[in-house]
Amino acid sequence: MRVIGTAGHVDHGKSTLVRALTGIDPDRLKEEKAREMTIDLGFAHFTLPDGQVVSLIDVPGHRDFIENMLAGVGGIDAAILVIAADEGMMPQTREHLAILDLLRIPAGVVALTKTDLADDPEWLALVHADIRTALAGTMLDSAPIVPLSARRGSGLDDLRSALSTVLQKTPARIDRGSPRMWIDRVFTISGFGTVVTGTLLDGALTVGQEVECQPSRLRARIRGIQAHGEAQTVASAGSRAAINLAGVERQQVKRGQLLTLPDTLQATLLIDVQFDHLRTAGRVLRHNNEVKFFCGSAECMARVRLIGAETLAAGESGWLQLELAVPLPLRNGDRFILRYPSPGETFGGGIVIDAHPGQRWRRLRPDVVTRFETLARGDPADIVSAALAIANQPLTIAQLADSSALGTNLIATALVTLPDTITLPDGFFMHSTVWESAVQKSIRVLQTFHKDEPLRSGMSADALHSRSGMDQAAFRSFIALCNARGVLRSMPNGEIALPDHKIRFTVAQQSSIQHLLRDFARAPYSPPSYTDASAIVGEAVLRALIDRGDLIQVSPEVLFAAEAFGALCEAIHDTLLKHGRIDVKTLRDQVGTSRKYALAILEHLDKIGFTRRDGDDRVLNLWPPRL
Repeated sequence: MRVIGTAGHVDHGKSTLVRALTGIDPDRLKEEKAREMTIDLGFAHFTLPDGQVVSLIDVPGHRDFIENMLAGVGGIDAAILVIAADEGMMPQTREHLAILDLLRIPAGVVALTKTDLADDPEWLALVHADIRTALAGTMLDSAPIVPLSARRGSGLDDLRSALSTVLQKTPARIDRGSPRMWIDRVFTISGFGTVVTGTLLDGALTVGQEVECQPSRLRARIRGIQAHGEAQTVASAGSRAAINLAGVERQQVKRGQLLTLPDTLQATLLIDVQFDHLRTAGRVLRHNNEVKFFCGSAECMARVRLIGAETLAAGESGWLQLELAVPLPLRNGDRFILRYPSPGETFGGGIVIDAHPGQRWRRLRPDVVTRFETLARGDPADIVSAALAIANQPLTIAQLADSSALGTNLIATALVTLPDTITLPDGFFMHSTVWESAVQKSIRVLQTFHKDEPLRSGMSADALHSRSGMDQAAFRSFIALCNARGVLRSMPNGEIALPDHKIRFTVAQQSSIQHLLRDFARAPYSPPSYTDASAIVGEAVLRALIDRGDLIQVSPEVLFAAEAFGALCEAIHDTLLKHGRIDVKTLRDQVGTSRKYALAILEHLDKIGFTRRDGDDRVLNLWPPRL
């Protein structure tokens, strides 16, 4: 199903033409009837000569309602630019034409209406030439111009044929399988509840499906779908649909929200865009200008950050980062319009090249401009490479798809061709420059740590992760490759060190260590406590001995020499094999220790999974134990 939208100056006959084509009056509001002027969007449908049923959106032409017009034209496949033969090109005609061009509406037809009021051949020739001049260089450059009179009914068949021809030449909307529908109307029907309408830009929606209104993230269920007044089970990409929502109230939903599947889109407050400044713009665009942003049926205030330039003159193109006043669920490739709020003026528009840049760029840096240029080219390999190059962490194909709006197949193909891409464990990828930067940063952090903490075996993984700027899964993948390449060394206790790091003691420390180890050897199963040992060697040295594995800490106060701990495990294992179980008293008597030490060792063996408690006894659970 295709969607056509009208455009043109006020009182040039758009609504009259819609009624003549469809038999439906698009002016549904009382005020529209009273003022005989379209104020808000109107909707109708009709059948073309080739049998194709098309939806038609009628938009207001008055300058006061240009923003209502913008809510309707974002999702159309073709436009009918309506121009009255008795007046020719007028201010809103030119503004509507500029908007259609900025939104890259791919096709259209010019309906030269009211020819019954302009029967002078020379005048009509002048109007025709003026229209051709205005269309030159726009998306409607080659649009056919069809003279007609909606009141008399003349020329309507020619218009239908022209529309059929241009739609046949216009490619169907690409379906990426990710449903998105900007809501342009909300109302209630007695007995059914809340109904929203819009044009489905992508994917399909099905009766019974759970959906989400963005950016509010309000969940609902599709109770029913209608298209052109008939019930449907599925709404497909490119079609207009009325969606009956269960689970939401009328006042919770409004024009400008986006209907999509749950958890598939994230709203954004900061976007990078390619921008075209209209030649007719009345002023120079400056950094920090406050503007109105329009995309789909959404609108909000925004602040302009000019990238790569101090100003942008009328007729120039450039790069902007827009700070939105409210979050909007945008994607790369979305087209938008910018207007000045007061006095109201459409001055340009463009395309979103990064809906989630994640940072405010330094405006005048050449590498930032290069990034914008790469994203704007649209080559999948360039886009993937740029996305990896600006990330501060490894990314999965799914994450690249979210940030680039490319399909996963395109991304997977692009990754194979990129020479500077590094493949990490668990499906992560990094640009080589990002990898090298992350490695050098980790090395610097660990060098500082080893210098400040020479008696520690390594830095905790959590502490290094907190300094990395990566999410948890990406960090694990990064560390795994660092280990595989010998860049870093992960230890069983969860700490991370540089490969050549070793705990080194001073001569005085070595002497006190020998003293301590002799005490442990004299009473292997009733050794010094943590407090006593710390008094002999100092807590830093004691922690280093534990980290290095010379001493095994089985409780906050109980330590064993590694050799004695191993002998205890062997003795307990033999007892368990012979008798099937052991208790605190048996172990105490068997090794000649106190209850305190016997209980501490058994509780520790429970903790590491060697034994398992059964009442007051322990039974064998795992051999050999995880030390």
